[in-house]
Amino acid sequence: MSRPFPSRFSSSGPHFRVNGKIRAREIRVIGLDGNQLGVLSLAEALTLARSNRVDLVEIAPNASPPVCRLVDYGKFRYEQAKRDKESKKHQHATRVKEVQLSPKIDPHDLAIKVEHAVGFLSEDMKVKATLRFRGREMAHTDVGFQVVRQFLAQISPYGHPDFEPKLLGRGINVMVSPLPRNKRAKGPIPADGVENPMPPLETASAEAEDHPEHTPPPPRPQVPPNRPTDPRRQSGFVNNPFAQLEIK
Repeated sequence: MSRPFPSRFSSSGPHFRVNGKIRAREIRVIGLDGNQLGVLSLAEALTLARSNRVDLVEIAPNASPPVCRLVDYGKFRYEQAKRDKESKKHQHATRVKEVQLSPKIDPHDLAIKVEHAVGFLSEDMKVKATLRFRGREMAHTDVGFQVVRQFLAQISPYGHPDFEPKLLGRGINVMVSPLPRNKRAKGPIPADGVENPMPPLETASAEAEDHPEHTPPPPRPQVPPNRPTDPRRQSGFVNNPFAQLEIK
């Protein structure tokens, strides 16, 4: 009976036939030291594996004849998982960020879009610039191309377009790839992420001594708590007609 879902104990990695699960009658055997032992029958290879107290692992099932190796299967799986992990580290997943423009975009908004695009390109991301036309704006596509070219010119120190801006449907699309690190301009944000760190206390005091005109004013003296107050101001009025009235 076949299961509709894979077993929870099954691994997602490559599957290797081991020992009695090998189907070929003749196989090419690789010894413990990595040298080839020639083509042997399956029974001879299994006997050789038992005598060395190791496993017979099929590593190339599509070869003719299939290639098997004498190795400890647990150690073999550990080394295989380690190699897979190292290979994944060197794989670079390309991420794409989209920046949307408009033909009537304000210069300040365009500067913000450029700032976002520069941040993405500095992190080795691709940027997809999209400009959409609405209604009668399609009659002035030249204005949209002008905005896109202005956008590309401002981010040119950080990335280059993969192709010329194209009009597809009711919009203009262009893909921008980051330049190599040695040819890319320095990013707007420093590598440590701290834009304006506060100077230490010793440095601040030294600067104050060098520039006395920037010395902060002395603190105002505090009023002692037992200072007598004007009785005329206790009631909230300066001329209180009921200040001298005695209540019996």
